[in-house]
Amino acid sequence: MPMRDAKWITKIKKGDLDAFRYLYEEYYHWLCVYLYNLSHNKQLSEDLVHDVFIKLWDKREKILITTSIKSYLFRTCHNEFLQELRKNKRRQSVLDKIRIDKLYAVFEEEAKGEKELKYKKLEKLIAQLPPRCREIFVKSKLHRLKYKEIADELGISIKTVETQMSKALHILRKHAS
Repeated sequence: MPMRDAKWITKIKKGDLDAFRYLYEEYYHWLCVYLYNLSHNKQLSEDLVHDVFIKLWDKREKILITTSIKSYLFRTCHNEFLQELRKNKRRQSVLDKIRIDKLYAVFEEEAKGEKELKYKKLEKLIAQLPPRCREIFVKSKLHRLKYKEIADELGISIKTVETQMSKALHILRKHAS
């Protein structure tokens, strides 16, 4: 490390604001340009450089600089930039997951809406069935009764239940498409 740098580091470690101000004014612009070339974002570059100088001041008593101040500042800025990239990737990953979840919710809502429309159409078609045919269809499909149970309940033959169900299904298929 150059002798001149050792002097500045010692002054900063002792809390010399003039030494800190000198380093800030000496390197701020160059560090911003360096980070801008990496990020292509002026505001981010300036923010990161400010953060580096703030950390330098806050940790001045514990800081160990074994290279030149210039190398230390550029390396620290580079590391801050990489850290910001990682943070943004994590943030982007979370945002992507939220977007995907919202997209699925929209698709589910659309599917639900389509199901509701189909259900309403089916209800209309069932309502248009002849009364006896509708009664047998509802007992079979909605109440889940067996043909024998329907026949016993209505006092008709199983064959009549089968015929009415066949008729109901034929009408529904014909009008559902």
